[in-house]
Amino acid sequence: MDVSRYNNVVLFDGVCNLCNTSIDFIVRNEKENHLLFASLQSDVGQEILASQNVKHIPDSIVYFTNGELHFKSEAVLTVAKHLNFPYSLLSLLGFIPLAVRDIVYDWVAHNRYRIFGKKETCRVPTPAERKKFLG
Repeated sequence: MDVSRYNNVVLFDGVCNLCNTSIDFIVRNEKENHLLFASLQSDVGQEILASQNVKHIPDSIVYFTNGELHFKSEAVLTVAKHLNFPYSLLSLLGFIPLAVRDIVYDWVAHNRYRIFGKKETCRVPTPAERKKFLG
């Protein structure tokens, strides 16, 4: 499986309202238009995960860059570097130990459907966004 054609891909839960709102925010606030997006449930998402031997859809946003996957809070902070100021300052939260960041991340991820709701189908990009969305 050759996923080398993919870089700077944000994988997200396509049926999660919080995840979709977050992707909308990222698209609106991205500073250099380098990010691409795909749902974890999509063929592209599944292909990227399989290329890294991830067998199950993670309960996490995933950032794929330079052949590496970043999960949970690490993915969020890495993606934040691509955002306009002041949102890029979120990346400075990396000083908080990973274990602590991921405890908070896991709590939100575990409760996201109950708090924010769930869609019946994955997000459909607008015509203007289509070039940024894979699969």
